[in-house]
Amino acid sequence: MTAAGNRDSAAPPKAPYLLTTLTDRRGVAVAVTGDATTAVVEMTAHGEWSPHFGHQISACVRLCLAGPSVSVIIDLHHLDDPSGLSMPFWIAAWSRAQLAAPPVKLVFCLPVTSTLGRRLRSAEGQRPQLFAGTGQARLAVAALVSRTDRLQVRLEPRPDGVRAARDLVREACQAWDLPHLLYDTSLIASELATNAVEHARTGFVVTLSRQARRLHVAVQDGAPGFPRLHRTAGPAALRGRGLLLVNTIAAAWGAMPTRSGKVVWATLA
Repeated sequence: MTAAGNRDSAAPPKAPYLLTTLTDRRGVAVAVTGDATTAVVEMTAHGEWSPHFGHQISACVRLCLAGPSVSVIIDLHHLDDPSGLSMPFWIAAWSRAQLAAPPVKLVFCLPVTSTLGRRLRSAEGQRPQLFAGTGQARLAVAALVSRTDRLQVRLEPRPDGVRAARDLVREACQAWDLPHLLYDTSLIASELATNAVEHARTGFVVTLSRQARRLHVAVQDGAPGFPRLHRTAGPAALRGRGLLLVNTIAAAWGAMPTRSGKVVWATLA
């Protein structure tokens, strides 16, 4: 068991993995939505293909792989690439997801008659799955979420919800034989649940998931504003000081938008 007070205060600060929609002046964009209840992230590419656009998408994929996502759906219906020049990029992104620890399933949605679709289907060796629409892709990846490796509870924005979040952590650590993570995970779950109760003020979902010997805790609420990490004192920093605890304890943490709010997650190992 490692208490927060025993951490090395001289350790360099970590940067949170804040995943959101990216846009630039040329009108290209990568829209992102996540869902902690299903462990799925959906990305939609809008605009003309270019190496610069590829760098934007690579940054989003990297952030997806850092969190508790089991699968990533990339919608390419709005990508302007009539010659299919981006095909090697998508194959490389799919390969990176396959090699992640643990692997993340990355699938694509695009018109079946497009040049890019034909090139992806005819690529040599193993190829990613392609779907005509996001609905089909969601059904295909839904079976990847193992109920034996996930515990989840829906809570109301009341103080007893924080206690319920800690109870779920205790249940997870006992069920998965991770007693050494109980103390730190309880602290993080308390902070994230408290933020949902006091600041989001909406119903929220707490999800505990296991990947090998790592434990993920995620809190999804109905408020769109991302958490802010403050490293300075003063009244303006009061709201973000609890996240300093999360930043200190967690191996990694971050946030991403959902369709109706946001999810904040942390990983412990």
